[in-house]
Amino acid sequence: MKAEKSKVAVIRCDAYDEKQVEASVAKGLDLLGGIGAFVSPEEKILLKPNLLRGKTPEAACTTHPQVFEGVVKVLEAAGCDNLTYGDSPGRGSPGQVADRSGIAEAAARHHIPLAEFNQGSTVDYPEGEQTKQFEIAEGVQEADAIINLCKMKTHRLTRITGAVKNTFGCIYGLNKSASHARFPKALDFSRMLVDLNKMLKPRLYVMDGITAMEGNGPGNGDPVPMHVLIFSSDPVAVDATFARLAALDPAYVPTIVQGEKMGLGRFREDEIEYVGDDWHALVNPDFKVERLPVADENMIGLSLLSRVRNVITRKPVIDAGKCVGCGVCVDSCPQDPKALVQAAKGQVPRYQYKQCIRCYCCQEMCPHEAIYVKTPVLGRLLIYRSADGKRR
Repeated sequence: MKAEKSKVAVIRCDAYDEKQVEASVAKGLDLLGGIGAFVSPEEKILLKPNLLRGKTPEAACTTHPQVFEGVVKVLEAAGCDNLTYGDSPGRGSPGQVADRSGIAEAAARHHIPLAEFNQGSTVDYPEGEQTKQFEIAEGVQEADAIINLCKMKTHRLTRITGAVKNTFGCIYGLNKSASHARFPKALDFSRMLVDLNKMLKPRLYVMDGITAMEGNGPGNGDPVPMHVLIFSSDPVAVDATFARLAALDPAYVPTIVQGEKMGLGRFREDEIEYVGDDWHALVNPDFKVERLPVADENMIGLSLLSRVRNVITRKPVIDAGKCVGCGVCVDSCPQDPKALVQAAKGQVPRYQYKQCIRCYCCQEMCPHEAIYVKTPVLGRLLIYRSADGKRR
C-alpha cells in the first residue's frame, strides 16, 4: 500500500501587513486541519523562530514578528495560552537578538516569556544514525510541543536553510559551533540535523518567505520578495517546496536528500499533496542560490588531491575594504586552533586554510558583510559545474 502523501499548504502573501498575514496564517493552518491537529490547549508550546543575529525585520535575517504574531493569535483563539519562545543565536544573547528582530515586542504584547536558551543539558538519542546525543536548551526540554517558525534563506554549507536547519537553534550556546567542528562535511552535518529533528519532533513547520534572503546568506544576503508562507508537519517537504520556488533542484540540498533517506519526510513532487495557492505561479527563476549538488564537493577524487586542496575547493575570503577588524569571524570559528588569526583588534584577520573546514561560520556571522566564498579557477574547471555542465 502506497504511503500517504505529505500535505503542504502554500499561501500567497504579498506583504507583512497585519491583517493580510493573519488571514494567510489562518488559511494555511485551516487547510492542514486547523491548529488543533498539531497541538492542544493543555500543552506547553514552544515557538521556535529563526533568531540568527540581531538585525531588524527588514534585513530578512530572522523570522518576521508579524508571522510570529499571526501564529500566536491562531493559538490563542484555540485556547492554547501556555506559550514560550526562543532560539540560540549565532551571536548575541537570545534576549538581545529577540529585541532587535522585533520578536520580543510581539511576544510581550501576548505575555509570552522567553524560554531558557542559555543553559541546557545532554539528551541521549540512541536511535540516531549520525549522532546519539545532543546538547539541548532547557527551554526546549520543558516544552511539550514545538512549532518551528523558520525563515526562507540561502546557506553556503547546505545551499538553503529552512525548516530542517532551523531546529539547530535548539542546541544551546557554543555547542552549535562544536557541532560544525564535529561534522565539517555538509552531508554529515545534514544527517545530524535530520537526527535532531527526528528526536525533537516539532509538530508544525511554518516558513516565512514573504521576504526571503538570497545570495550571501544566511546572515549577509539580500532581501528578495517571494510572497509566500509555507505550512506542513513535514520539514523535508517544506524545504523541497522552498527549493522549487527558488528554481533549485531539491536533490542538490543535503538536508532534503538525507531527510528522505533517514525517514524524516518526503521531497519528491509526486509524494507531496499541495493545497492552497498554485506554487508554480510563485517560482522565482532568478533567485540567487548555489545551483550545484553538494555531493560534488565531497568527491572521492579530492582525497587524492589533498596537497592542492586549497587551490581547488571553495574557501571563505575576507574583503579587506569592508573588514573593520572586529574579530567576530575569529570568535565564530569552531576550530582549535582557529582557522583565522588576528594580530590585534582592528587589523584584518588572515586565514590559515589548512585549518579551515569550510563550515562558513565566519561568513555567516560577519556583521559587516566582509566575507564571501571564492571558487578558485582550477576548482571551476575540475569540480564546480552544475548539472548542465556550466562552470559555477
